[in-house]
Amino acid sequence: MKRLALTVLLASVAGIGSAAAAEICSVPQAEWQPKEALQQKLEAEGWKIKTIKIDEGCYEVYGTDAAGKRMETYFDPKSFEVKKQG
Repeated sequence: MKRLALTVLLASVAGIGSAAAAEICSVPQAEWQPKEALQQKLEAEGWKIKTIKIDEGCYEVYGTDAAGKRMETYFDPKSFEVKKQG
């Protein structure tokens, strides 16, 4: 009985981990704007872009904002809405 309880507990913890690993952005790729458009938008706002990559279904931008603060920011690839900053 203890073994069954432990198995159920481990399975539920694994399920929670899987849910936490879900993508931040869930926009179909056919609806994405080009990353160059995001770069142009941010540069017009005074950002200096180091790199833009795709992570967790979002555009992940590394660079500095207009105030010179180092940023790691996730943007929705359709709306360019900020989804997460780290």
